[in-house]
Amino acid sequence: MSEIKTVTVEKPVPVTYDLGNLAVFDTNPVEVDLNDLNVDGQAREEALQAVSRDNAQLLINQLLSQPIKNTTDSNSSSGNQNSTMSLIMLPQPSTRLPREKPIPKPKAMTKWQEFALKKGIKSKARDGKLVYDEATGKWVPKWGFNGKNKELDQQWCVEVDDGKGSKKNQEDVMLDPRALDRASRKKLVKKNQKQHERNLKRGVSK
Repeated sequence: MSEIKTVTVEKPVPVTYDLGNLAVFDTNPVEVDLNDLNVDGQAREEALQAVSRDNAQLLINQLLSQPIKNTTDSNSSSGNQNSTMSLIMLPQPSTRLPREKPIPKPKAMTKWQEFALKKGIKSKARDGKLVYDEATGKWVPKWGFNGKNKELDQQWCVEVDDGKGSKKNQEDVMLDPRALDRASRKKLVKKNQKQHERNLKRGVSK
């Protein structure tokens, strides 16, 4: 049977705590010289485990001395069963941890944003994304999946232009209007994508 360790731990040099980060800092030397090649691996492991155990016990003792807040929370979606939880109120962290990634650079303005800033043009609120469809009696999105702009794709009968005007218009009469509508949408998507890529290049060059 393993020996039960005491909860009271004493150190020659008192350790310091950062309870906000659940950390304890021990500057006391380890009893076993970890750089001594004559010390076997098991002795090193046991020494490190003993130090880790004592420091973990010191940290737990400090946590249990912090203020405790009791709160009631529901355990079920119906809210019929409640349980009381005890929460340890930790102080603010005192150790500044390094960032995993660098601070993001300010996003460069697009060409339109620069123009709007010079002219004092304010951006419109992004509302009105839905439009009422009288045929279905429902509110549908203006664009995107099942958008109102794709209404022509669902029509079984489509009116064809007489083709008056330019030669291109006369050639388009021979094509399916649904295909023309889809082609125009794809063309607009490609145009927006190219504009987006140009804005990204302008932002990198600055």
